Amino acid sequence: MDRYIILDLKEWATKERRKPLLLRGARQVGKTWLVESLAKELFKNLIKVDFEEKPDLISLFDGDLDPEKICSELEIRMGQHIIESESLVFFDEIQICPRAIMSLRYFYEKKPGLHVIAAGSLLEFVYSEISFPVGRIQTMEVFPMDFSEFLLAQGNNKAAGLCRQPISNVSEPIHNYLISQLRTYWLVGGMPECVKVYSETKSIKTATEVQDEIIETYKLDFNKYKPKTDINCLNTVFSGLAAKVGQQIKYTTFSKDYTIPTIKKAFESLLKARIATKIKAVSSPGMPLEINASERKFKTVFLDIGLMNRVIGIDYSEALNHDNLLSIYRGQLAEQFVGQEFASSGKNQLYYWARDAKNSNAEIDFLFHKAGDFIPVEVKDGPSGKLRSLHHFRSSYQPSYSVVFHAGKMGRLKDENIVFLPLYFANSFAIWGINQL
Repeated sequence: MDRYIILDLKEWATKERRKPLLLRGARQVGKTWLVESLAKELFKNLIKVDFEEKPDLISLFDGDLDPEKICSELEIRMGQHIIESESLVFFDEIQICPRAIMSLRYFYEKKPGLHVIAAGSLLEFVYSEISFPVGRIQTMEVFPMDFSEFLLAQGNNKAAGLCRQPISNVSEPIHNYLISQLRTYWLVGGMPECVKVYSETKSIKTATEVQDEIIETYKLDFNKYKPKTDINCLNTVFSGLAAKVGQQIKYTTFSKDYTIPTIKKAFESLLKARIATKIKAVSSPGMPLEINASERKFKTVFLDIGLMNRVIGIDYSEALNHDNLLSIYRGQLAEQFVGQEFASSGKNQLYYWARDAKNSNAEIDFLFHKAGDFIPVEVKDGPSGKLRSLHHFRSSYQPSYSVVFHAGKMGRLKDENIVFLPLYFANSFAIWGINQL
């Protein structure tokens, strides 16, 4: 299956001046597969050190972290030669061996010609235990497959390209086709194994069985979280995060059985594990957005829309036959999809607008900064008259245009400069914006 991030990996591999690369991301988003694919295409041999599969290799990082010594011992243990420009050294599940993370700085300083990649799924839990090699490594975030990659996996290359290129009008038949594919993607999701199984079998039921396995794996990981967190509370918050997409997070609404500190600890642990992404509220847009963002008011996007469906128990047969995509699960699936597409485009930190006024519930789903302008983005299904929060934002901050993602075709209210975009253009908008109004 093709992944767009492989192009970034190739660019890293062919640079003269490069640093060891650390791939971050939740478990089972495809980090190992990406590295192995890169090795097959560009290198003569791959030296893969999987600390989960071979924990005895952890001892190689005891004491001296000199890369020459480590490589020499790896050659003996792995039975392979390590040759600069020909070999790729891959430390997988590196969070199990924190000293291997520390060693990356010495590979950069003393053996810069060697290609070194590390990957891990629970990295944030070990950063406090080590001296992290800031400035000595490069990082990349790996997300689940986006909608365009899902189309590629089905062999629909032209449709995938259409959803990835700058936004343009499409015909009615193409629009209907993309909406039908989108409906399937919302159920299958973007976890690579789920996409692979669906591509081979065309069975959503089989894909959901894989989702159940992944969810169980995540729950088994709860025991690895540091510092230790109440497992029952983690399960409760895990399910709650899937159910509360699009809603402002209040710890008290997750459960009445646990204290707020316990719930907060569980919530923050799940964020560290990349199971959800925080979307921070901004009440007064200004640059940089991060300085103007609230630490107390926020929403979340779940890791993957398919997993989200499975956790909250949506009936896939009912969703497949639902007339209106925006009304499935009160519109939360649509907001999850748009947020997930935004995150996978490289927008790691997302924002939304919430009016900071007593008794006000005015809120915009997402807030972008493009070309010096603050662009409000809503995910709605309905006429302009229902977009009260959007009108309030426009009257207060006068953006050059506003965006509404919906299940219909592309359109525009010229007098108000509100652009209506089909949901399948979410990733394209995040990358390109709107070139022509």
